[in-house]
This record gives sequence, structure tokens and C-alpha cells, in this order.
Amino acid sequence: MGRSGKPSGCAISMAEGGRTRSRRLSKGSGGRRMKRKLLVAKGTFAAMRGAERDLIRNLPALARIFDLTMATLQPSPELKDCARKSGIRLLSVDPAWYPGGGALATILNSDLKSSYRAWRRIGGLKEAIVEADAIHLVSGDGSLALIRYIPKKKAIHLHMLEPHRGLYEDILHLDVKGEPKRNIGMTRLALTKARRDDRKIIAGFLKRPRSRINGNSSYSAEQIREVYKCEAGFIHPSVDFGEYTPEATAEENMAWVDLDELPDPPWVTTIGHAAWVKGGWETITMLAGSGLGLVLVGGGEFEELEALRDYADVKGVKMWTPPRLSNLQLTGLMRRSVAVVSMAHGEPFGLTPIEAFAVGTPALFVDEGGFCDSIEDGVNGRLLPRDDMVAWNEALNEALDVDTRKRWADAGRAKIDALNLSPDAHAARISAVIEEILSN
Repeated sequence: MGRSGKPSGCAISMAEGGRTRSRRLSKGSGGRRMKRKLLVAKGTFAAMRGAERDLIRNLPALARIFDLTMATLQPSPELKDCARKSGIRLLSVDPAWYPGGGALATILNSDLKSSYRAWRRIGGLKEAIVEADAIHLVSGDGSLALIRYIPKKKAIHLHMLEPHRGLYEDILHLDVKGEPKRNIGMTRLALTKARRDDRKIIAGFLKRPRSRINGNSSYSAEQIREVYKCEAGFIHPSVDFGEYTPEATAEENMAWVDLDELPDPPWVTTIGHAAWVKGGWETITMLAGSGLGLVLVGGGEFEELEALRDYADVKGVKMWTPPRLSNLQLTGLMRRSVAVVSMAHGEPFGLTPIEAFAVGTPALFVDEGGFCDSIEDGVNGRLLPRDDMVAWNEALNEALDVDTRKRWADAGRAKIDALNLSPDAHAARISAVIEEILSN
């Protein structure tokens, strides 16, 4: 949890830890309670990884508390469907904005300017900002540029899932094999402007009279404190038992068999794109000789996926990289896995263990980062040293034991309940932060 002090210009949330009750809203004419107007914004949704899935999962719960508007530079079909079903006003730019590529764009940090221009092109956004009581901004590509477009006295909460790791950590500049993509010293030098811009934006944000910043785990909050030298709390992601049911539903089974290709059992699943930071290469090393295949969900660059496949062939590990999966198909995949595993480096929270708990699949994760917020070693899964291959193989054998699987599943669901990770609880925590900011 965040520290108790409140240094000037820095932020602390009252939303850490367990259950949070949102405050009552002001009454309108006739004594009816009126919802506050909240603008939720996130740069892009195209990747549809954990952060995007989590925000979409929470939007209906937020809409039950707030008069909600959602703004983005790049909506996904899943976001559009959620907004339509929940009656949420969705603002976006046409054509959609995409991050630039290439070394020059990185050196000049051109994404900051191009995303700012894209935010300004969204019809109705300026009016939505003016009308909103507060803004809930979720970090990611293109998100932080919006801060420049928001009046300085407007209440704003930044849910920074993690600092921009590519600017501050060398590990993001390693290829899928763990080798530098280019000279690390030159890379650091090339990112000087982008780092300066990033720190300037956050420093300006924290000087606003009505602002708060939160991570999504105790680990990511500590990273924020270290990078930006300010206070930060955290608000965990959520999980919906209606989405990740303890038992397979007919709809899930139908979605599963609709896949054009299915993996050969037995397998373990890891979720994260093909990159060294997500631990795929090390997971293949760990699985060598186990008789278990690997399903890698998350895609990646063609060359890096091919390198992983070649390495899996050398190690005798069958590997399957499915196309983009629906939530039902992902649930079906996890449920049919021997275990859900991750050797990711410095993961800020990681929804995957929570999702594994919900479907009752053993969670075997490296003992680093935000995974330690949800997994209790030997109680609801395993937290394992990265380089201890013996321990990993013993854990895989544990995951095959029926009694162990049931015990871990029961304890995992109890952990979700103890952390109170429902979308409604998440929305209540956001509401509490907004009320705290507005009372400033």
C-alpha cells in the first residue's frame, strides 16, 4: 500500500487494499441523486491485452456509478460492443491513431505530438472534458498526451499501470533471445528526449491542484515512486466470475471447438507477446524434457515468433500460437491447460494468475513483480525462482495432481474474494478516488 504521508504535489489514493465505499452524490432537483459525469480515456485498444481487457470489463460497473463517456484514439471491436451494450457514449478519432515506428520517431518522440493532435481531432471531446466532473485516464500508448488538452483545474486521476518501461529499463530493448537489439548505451542516449518529455508530463500532472496517480499493484506503485520521485497508491485490476466461470459453459465449449486448429494435449499456457520481457524463451527452456507443449497467447513480430518456434523445435517442445482469441476461447484454453505459467520480467500486476484462479487452473509464476500480490506460494499456486529448473518441474508435477489442483483452485477463488476484485468493487474504488480529488 501507499505511504501515509502526502507530500505537496504528489498523490496518494484512499483506494488501496480491501473494500471501498463510494460517497453519496449531490442531489438534483426533486431530491434525486445525480450521477457525476466521468470521462474515461485510454490511448489505444488494438492490442487487446490485459490492460485493455480489464478496462472494458470495468466500464459497465463504472457506468452504474457515473454518467460515463469513453474516449480513445483507437477503439477495438470489443470496446465498441461494450459501449453499445452498456449505453456508454464512445468518442474516437477517424482515422484511428497508431503509434509510429522506426528509430527516428523514437529519438524525436514524435508519438507525443501526433497523439496530442489526434486527441484534438476527436469530435465532442473538448465539450466532454468541460462537462465532466472528473477524468479517469488509463496509461498506455498515446494516453499521456491528453493531459496537455485538459484544463489545469480539472479533476483528473491517472491510473498508471506502470511507468513507460521502454524509457527506463534495458530489458525492453532485448530481442526474444535476450540479446540486445542494438547497442544499449546508444539506445539510452537515443531515448533522452523521450525520457525528459515523459518526466515533464508527469511533473506537470502532479502540480495540478486536483490530481492523483495510482499503479495497479504494490510493485507498480513502487516503480512509480522510484521513477518519478513521488507518492503513489494502487488499485488492482478486476476479474468477473461471470466471464471466467468455475465450470465450462455450453457457450465456452462451442467457442472452443470453433477454433480452426486446436493444440495437442497436454500443454501449459503462457500469456504475453513474443518478447524476452514476457519470458517465452525461458519458458521453453523450462519445459524441455517435460513432455508438455506450450501455447503462447499474445502474438508478436513475425521474426520473434519464428525464433521462438525454431527454439521450441530444438528443445522438443510443441508450440502453438493461436490467432486472436475471444474471451470465451481464452477461458476454454486456460481451463484445458495443465497450468498457466509465466516467467515474465517485472510484470506490474498480471491479470493472468487471477484469471487462472477463476477457472481453477494451477498458476505457476516467477517470484517477481506484481505476481506476489495475488499468489501465495503453495497455497493457491506456486511462486518460483526464475533459474531453478528443478523447482519448476516439481511444480508442473504438482499441477497434474487432481487434489492439488482443487485445493489451489479453492484457495485462489478465496484470494479473489479477499482482495475484492469484482468490477463493482473496482468501480467503487475509482469513485472513492474521484470524490477525494473533488473534495480537495
